[in-house]
Amino acid sequence: MSFTGVGSLDRSIDKSNAWLAGIEDGFGTHDRRLAYRVARAWLHSLRDRLTVEVAAHFAAQLPELLRGVFYDGWNPSRVPLKYGRPEYVARFAREARIHQSDVPKASAVVTATVRQHVSAGAVAEAFALLPGDLRELLESAAELSTGASRDQLCRGREATAHSGRGPASALCLPRCAGGSGSVADRGNGHQDAQ
Repeated sequence: MSFTGVGSLDRSIDKSNAWLAGIEDGFGTHDRRLAYRVARAWLHSLRDRLTVEVAAHFAAQLPELLRGVFYDGWNPSRVPLKYGRPEYVARFAREARIHQSDVPKASAVVTATVRQHVSAGAVAEAFALLPGDLRELLESAAELSTGASRDQLCRGREATAHSGRGPASALCLPRCAGGSGSVADRGNGHQDAQ
């Protein structure tokens, strides 16, 4: 099916949809808006830590549509920004509109999807510019997405929620609580800004 009548744009839409579907699968949901917000937050949070040259090399591997997302709002005269893990987590959570405790899981899902679609060399080149604590978060995130099962992660979230120490994660709701995974399904006090 042709969305635009322009072959290269249609292929970019198809590839971008494949990325978002992979992210949805990682969350066990069909919430395309969540997948998009998380992908965008991951791309922007990485992009602003990179030099202009490395950012351009990384972006060249993205489908045209996601390349536009990557560059949206970018100011190359202000990069690379210097921030470590705490700032990354806060920024990612704010842009994706998720709780900070969900950032490692969200990063895991996106990192795993990126590794399926972007060359290992481009990922390695980008990650090499990150401070150790941030690189560790993204690298361990990729291991987490393939190593620990979603059920294990959700059981941990449910135990925390039931103990009164914190809310269940929206990212686990699709599997653990029967929700759609959207922030609107949380019912735990987090708001989804429109």
